Amino acid sequence: MHALPIDPAVVEECRSLAAQVADQVQGFIGAHTTVSIERTVLRAFGVDGVDGEGVPLVNRCVERFRQSGALGRGIAAILGLQLRRNPQLSIQEAAEDLAFGSSLPEGDALLAALDAERAEIAEVLREPTAHAMAKMDEARTQRISAWHRLGLGPDRAKPEGDVIRPGGGPPLKYVIVATGNIYDDADQARAAAQVGADVIAVIRSTAQSLIDYVPYGATTEGYGGTWATQENFRIVRRALDEEQEKLGRYLQQVNYSSGLCMPEIAYLGAVERLDMLLNDAMYGILFRDINPKRTLCDQYFSRRIIGRAGIIINTGEDNYLTTADAVEKAHTVLASQFINEAFAFRAGLCEEQMGLGHAFEIDKALPDSFVLELAQALLVRQLFPKHPIKWMPATKHKTGDIFFSHRVDGLFDLLGVMTGQTIELLGMMTEAIHTPLLHDRWAAIKGADYVFTAARSLGKELRFDPEGQVVARAKQVLDEAVTLLRKVAQEGLFAAISAGEFADVRRPENGGRGLDGVIARHPGYTNPILRILEGHNPTG
Repeated sequence: MHALPIDPAVVEECRSLAAQVADQVQGFIGAHTTVSIERTVLRAFGVDGVDGEGVPLVNRCVERFRQSGALGRGIAAILGLQLRRNPQLSIQEAAEDLAFGSSLPEGDALLAALDAERAEIAEVLREPTAHAMAKMDEARTQRISAWHRLGLGPDRAKPEGDVIRPGGGPPLKYVIVATGNIYDDADQARAAAQVGADVIAVIRSTAQSLIDYVPYGATTEGYGGTWATQENFRIVRRALDEEQEKLGRYLQQVNYSSGLCMPEIAYLGAVERLDMLLNDAMYGILFRDINPKRTLCDQYFSRRIIGRAGIIINTGEDNYLTTADAVEKAHTVLASQFINEAFAFRAGLCEEQMGLGHAFEIDKALPDSFVLELAQALLVRQLFPKHPIKWMPATKHKTGDIFFSHRVDGLFDLLGVMTGQTIELLGMMTEAIHTPLLHDRWAAIKGADYVFTAARSLGKELRFDPEGQVVARAKQVLDEAVTLLRKVAQEGLFAAISAGEFADVRRPENGGRGLDGVIARHPGYTNPILRILEGHNPTG
C-alpha cells in the first residue's frame, strides 16, 4: 500500500525519545539480577528435575542462596566453586548438593571464597557455558534448516538467511489451541495445520504467569489453557514436525514467555525449537501486577536468549485496548511499540524478530470504525516495515451473536491483507462464548483463506486523500504518541506506569509480585551465559 504522508521528523523524535526511556531503565537492569535469571543459568548448565514435593531443583538451589545473601555474586559462581572443590561431581550432583546442603563455607567465608577464586571459577565454568551455547545454537540451526527445506507455504513471508522477513503475500494464519491436555493440544494442532494454519499457539493455563516456578513434565489438566513446561513444548513440536513433513510446509509453534518465569520459559523455548514467544514485560506489569523492576530485568535476559535463538517475540500492546478506549488511547499503543522496539534493540534483537502487537478493537458501532482501524494498521505497518507485526482480532466488542462475530472477523481479515500485516491471529466466531471448538477454527481459517485470496492485491491499488480521514487520523495518533513519549522520557517509565499512562492501569514501582526476587549485583557478579549473549550480534 502506498505510504501515508507522515512527517519523518516526528517519527525520528519518537524513536529518540523511546531510546531515552529504555536507556533510563537499562541502568537499573544492568545493576540487578533476579531469581528467575539465576534459575535460567542453572537450566542452561543442564540442571534438571524436581524434588519429592515437585519443586524444581533450580528453585531449591537459588532460593537457598537468596536467603543467605550470596546470590548477588551469581549462582554460576557458587556452582563453579562447588565444582572446583568437588571435581568428581557432575553439574546435576553439584546442584543437588547446593540445594540441600553442601561442604561449601557459609556466610562471609563463602563470599570471601567466591571473590578469591574468581579466576579459577571462570575456568571451571568455561566448558559448561560452551555446551549451553551449543545446545541453543543447534536448535536454531535445526529450525533454519527446516525453514529453507520446507518453506513457509505459498505466498507467505519468506526466510532469508536466518530470519523471516515480512513478504508481499497474505499474513501468516495464527491460531490458538488450549484444551488443558497437552496430548489433545497436539491433536488439535495437527488438525489446524491440515486445514491451513501456519502458526499454532498453545496458550498457558490461567495465571501460570504468577507462579514463580516452571511445572515439570507433561500435563493433562489445565484451566483456560495448558501448562507451559519443557516436555509440553517437546510434545507439540514433535507433532508439528511430523505434520509439516506430510504437508510440505514449515509449521511455527508459539507459547508464552511472560510472567515470573519469563527467562526460564525463553530458554526452554529456545532449546525446544519454538518459533515465537509472547515476551513482553508491560503485559505482566499491567495485567498481572508483576513488579516493574522484576519483570523488566527478566525481560532483558529473556530477550538476550531469544535473540541468540532466532525466535520472534510477540508483544502485548493489543491488550491495552481491552481496558482503555481504542480510539482515545490508540497513541498509547504506538508509544509502547516504540519503547518495546528500543528495549528489543538493547537486548540484541534485530527488527525481523520484533512482532509488535496491535488490535482490531475499536467499537464496531462507531461510525467509520473500519476507517479508523485502517489508519491505525497502515500507520503501524509503515513505521515498522521490517517488523513481523502481529495483528490481533476483535474480542472486546463481541457478543454471543456468532453471525455478527464472523462478519467482524471477515473485516478484520480484509484489513490484515490490505495493509500487509505479517502475523494474523485469526478471530473465532464463538470468541465471546467458549474456547473455540474444532469446527470454529476450521471456519475461521477458511474464511481467512477466502479473504486473503480475494483481496490479495487490493492494498496496492489504494491511494489516500492527503486531506482525508485516514491520513488525518494517522497524523493525530502519531502526534499524540510523540507527546506521550516526551512525557515518559521526562518522568521515567516507572513513573508513567504508576500514573496509569498505559491501558488506564496504575502499577507502582515498588508494588506487585516478585520484587523480593530482585537482587543487586555485586561487583564480582558472575553470569557467563549473559556475558556471551551480550557479545552476540544477530544482525551480523
